[in-house]
Amino acid sequence: MVFRVFIGFYSHFLNCFYYFFIIIMAQSETCLINLRYRDGSEGSPSNPAKFKNQDFAQIKDYCLRKGGLFVDNAFPPNGHSLGDLPDMSPSQESEVKWLRPADLLREQRNKDKPAFCTDGASRFDFGQGKVGNCWFVATISALTFQKNLMAQVVPMDQSFEDYAGIFHFRFWRFGKWVDVVIDDCLPTINKRLLSVSSKCGNEFWAPLLEKAYAKLCGSYADMRAGLPSEACKDFTGGVNQTYSLKEMNSAGHGELWLTLNRATQCQSLICCWTHYKEGALVSDTGLVNGHAYSVTDVTEVELNGSKVRLVRVMNPWGKREWNGKWSDKSDLWNKVSPEVRKKCFDRDDGEFWMQMEDFCSYFAYVSICCETPNFTDGDFKCQWKCMIYDGSWVAGKSAGGAVNHSTFATNPQYRIQVTVIDKEEPGDKNIVLSLMQKPHQGNRKEIRLHPAGLTIYKTPQGRLQQDFFQRNRPVKAQQAYSYERDHIELQSLEPGEYVIIPSTFDPNMTADFILTVYTKTDIKISPCNGGDDDEDDDHLSEIHDKDKEKATDEDPNHGLFQLYADQNGELLAGQLQKLLNDRFPHGSGHRGFSLDTCRSMIALVDLDQRMTMTFAEFSILWKKIQEYKNLFHRCDVNRNGSLSNPELQKAIEAAGMDMNDGIVGLMMFRYSGFSSTSLEEFITLMLRLDKMSGNETISLKTSSSSSWLNLKLWSIISMYN
Repeated sequence: MVFRVFIGFYSHFLNCFYYFFIIIMAQSETCLINLRYRDGSEGSPSNPAKFKNQDFAQIKDYCLRKGGLFVDNAFPPNGHSLGDLPDMSPSQESEVKWLRPADLLREQRNKDKPAFCTDGASRFDFGQGKVGNCWFVATISALTFQKNLMAQVVPMDQSFEDYAGIFHFRFWRFGKWVDVVIDDCLPTINKRLLSVSSKCGNEFWAPLLEKAYAKLCGSYADMRAGLPSEACKDFTGGVNQTYSLKEMNSAGHGELWLTLNRATQCQSLICCWTHYKEGALVSDTGLVNGHAYSVTDVTEVELNGSKVRLVRVMNPWGKREWNGKWSDKSDLWNKVSPEVRKKCFDRDDGEFWMQMEDFCSYFAYVSICCETPNFTDGDFKCQWKCMIYDGSWVAGKSAGGAVNHSTFATNPQYRIQVTVIDKEEPGDKNIVLSLMQKPHQGNRKEIRLHPAGLTIYKTPQGRLQQDFFQRNRPVKAQQAYSYERDHIELQSLEPGEYVIIPSTFDPNMTADFILTVYTKTDIKISPCNGGDDDEDDDHLSEIHDKDKEKATDEDPNHGLFQLYADQNGELLAGQLQKLLNDRFPHGSGHRGFSLDTCRSMIALVDLDQRMTMTFAEFSILWKKIQEYKNLFHRCDVNRNGSLSNPELQKAIEAAGMDMNDGIVGLMMFRYSGFSSTSLEEFITLMLRLDKMSGNETISLKTSSSSSWLNLKLWSIISMYN
């Protein structure tokens, strides 16, 4: 299936070219130590976050008790979830029927009962459908070789016994594992699955896995076209590296062969692709233009006294094979030993062998995705460690652009202390950095990434200011900025202290990102929280960098936040309202925080204007709410759970704000009752005053003149009106 590829930095000049893809997988000898997730913490492999806040166990139990089948309203079985598939006309889309597996088999007059997985998962279990997502289907083929990863992504304790029409799958998304719940209504046309289908007819783990990933992407249509390395990342959370075969196409392909062998000894997924060529969909070689493949083996055989390097490739169609040297029908197999000849199976199943030289001639790039960076140097005994940081670029605050911009110093900064490097290995890559942009868009096809990169300086100083960058050079003279979803850099850093600065190429580009630091040894990593010149972060109107207020999973409020946050780790106004009304200790006459009040609270700390509240922003708000709760109780002299007019004025004065009786009366009328102010009303009022009071005077400018308002007039205009 032809598909369009968007490959990061190359997108400027590739301009919608098409490519081939190959995927290889292997076994890892050592495990990665993820320092962010304690065993069992939310987002870890053993405790994935609930996508769209859907709890599989609770929903299934509810359906079983009620005697009904689950219908997923978050991904309903209709045209919205199918999306706009370009290969289907509107009339064809109207013919699509969503059927559960048992109903589909009944319409096909197949008397077999539906099964989730029989006799283990295999690359021969399924074939690609009509969605145009061969990049994803090929990755599934590769996944079947890795039993541990397969069990992580596809929980194998599922079946059609104790049936409630509900299944779940797990994916790694932007720093954490998520559990995706689906119903088993599948899109069909003419009594056949529109998507991935089972070759044996009644096995459904593959089409259900595809549906779960379609839900993650937004729709089936959103899965059309992509890079296999994207799915590889989502199946493993691993390290991606891309190599140009043209640059590595030297005599004997020694370096490439060494790299591939290293990767096949790790738990790796390896992707390859060639440029799309005009003409027939299937070329004279038997290869499909613009189509994804999975590589299922690599080996070295002896022919006429010489070693020949071979790669075994599989077409996810389950047919259409390479017809060149070492293909199924090649006479070269008659010239090798009987033992070697057993490797060849002459059957039209889509799987075939290719010689390494042909592999390099017909493919343009190789991309390796491995759970650990061990494949980069072949040190399989080294146990890498990683730490994941969530960060943000906020326009006008912390989105300073590249180093040539005068605002570069406002970018988030992370300090790393390197203690060890392998002196016996020149150029030892002891640090691997991954920078992933976290999109705001819900649908995959709507995602637009900014060119982004990493800049590193060696310095013992704290947070670096702009004058430092004018006097010093970074570790690497040339900085690489790419549109890639996952920007990877391998570094060989001598012992010392360094500052890592993620940035977009242009300033004022608002975006969230995930920075992952992989290290061979124990090192110290921490965000730079600002130097002496930074302004006071306690004041709501003076927050400049989300990273300065980032809290970790160890924050006692993090668990509370996660109970109410959505699948993106953010609060909407309704979720914030429920959190506050459920968990915050209230005063007498409790009426709760209104939805409008919670919208205002989000707006007060909404640094990136996304109309949601992140945990960093929640931490700021929660700290302020606690301060004002304590102030409220100190000023509630008669302990009746509310503040009178004089008590309110004293509370405002105690907060360092000068308001006369008239202004306090207006504020009480606007935000409180006529004679008293409840705790909720007081907190709302104080948050607004805190936000507003950063300006003692306000300038109102027109084209011809400007005038100034004092705090009294500004309070009336901004808070009373």
